[in-house]
Amino acid sequence: MPPTAEPTQVDHRATYREVLAEPRFRLLFSTRAVAITADALRITTFSVLVFSSTGSALLSAVAFGIGFIPQLFGSLLLGSLADRLPPRALITGGHALTCATALLLAVVRMPVAASLGVVALVSFATPVFHGASSRLVAQSLEGDAYVLGRSLSNIASAGAQLFGLALGGAAVAALGPRRALAVSAVLYLGCALAIRIRLPRLQPGESGVTPGSAGGDGGAVRASLQGAVLLLRGRTVRLLMLAQWLPVALVAGAEGLIVAYAGERRFAPGWYAVLMGCLPVGMLVGDLLVGRFLRPRTRERLVVPLVALAGLPLIGFAAEPGVGVSSCLLLISGLGYAYGLGLQRPFLDALPHDGQGQAFGLLGSGSMTLQGVGPVCLGTAAAAGTGTGGAIALAGGAVVLTAGWILTWHPAACTRTSTPQNPAMDLSSTPPSAP
Repeated sequence: MPPTAEPTQVDHRATYREVLAEPRFRLLFSTRAVAITADALRITTFSVLVFSSTGSALLSAVAFGIGFIPQLFGSLLLGSLADRLPPRALITGGHALTCATALLLAVVRMPVAASLGVVALVSFATPVFHGASSRLVAQSLEGDAYVLGRSLSNIASAGAQLFGLALGGAAVAALGPRRALAVSAVLYLGCALAIRIRLPRLQPGESGVTPGSAGGDGGAVRASLQGAVLLLRGRTVRLLMLAQWLPVALVAGAEGLIVAYAGERRFAPGWYAVLMGCLPVGMLVGDLLVGRFLRPRTRERLVVPLVALAGLPLIGFAAEPGVGVSSCLLLISGLGYAYGLGLQRPFLDALPHDGQGQAFGLLGSGSMTLQGVGPVCLGTAAAAGTGTGGAIALAGGAVVLTAGWILTWHPAACTRTSTPQNPAMDLSSTPPSAP
């Protein structure tokens, strides 16, 4: 399993214009932004529908988060399909499947347990579709253009989520939850048609798919489990995945306590929404600044400082600040999210060619799962006596400790070692700079 290519040594800084000039990326980028809007609309509307049917806040919360945890199991059991099947069919099928799910929830009056099961089942397959899309993006953009492509995707994701949440509230108020779900189905259908019509049917050599190479004779499940073990057994890939998972999960856990913190501090009604908006605004600004103005090597050198920047402001919540200071702290913390841009190129360089799709799926599903676990853990800490301010500060301290852990190894150096002759050793060998 040789790596995709030799790491890029030239410190060339790409531009957003160059990235958007690539037709294949532009198509995937635009349809993904629409799909994320539809996701936010569907998730919030489904939560409202469950609450209106049951009156249970618990079931409403379960409906909101039911699509997170199954993604990790889907990545482990089906992830290899992202590398074994044609990307156009996979991505089109993913949008079509979510369209059918939203339409089913809108039209058929199922028991709550059945509707939750349908959503969980679809989310089980989500990493396969997302992995195929991410793999295609990685093969469409080279060098720093790939990093800026990820930056644009992050910016669009944050903006689309905010727009989808706003659209969900407006659609539910104007149309009711079931018709609002139908709106999300229309958005998914548009994405499926755009991919089916505009993305060419790629040959195996063009898409990077090597039929049978990822699966051997053991089937998709066995191949997926073996591929996941190989990926996580390789120290370079494992460290880079953890570095992308942990800070985001900890900050997401702190974000999950903002509403409770605003209530404990008796902030005026509506201020919790302002506070929750500060993190994504900081993320947008940070990605734009770091992606547009810094060179690739500078971004990679700033990974640790930016991770620390994401955590240090949260420690200030131990003093239980007011609205103004809290808003500034969250905004500054959001800027630190740009640390991920410095990890994109080393991570891509470390991946095996015939396992990219599964790796991207595992990266995304692991992140989603930990972001769902983070609020639960910090909420438990808050209930145990630390209070919400103390729990948020605890999350910030953990992020700073994570920055110190990342400082003990150097992601960029991990990808500059020579390629081993034995392909089986590519993921399991220990790079000289790793602990």
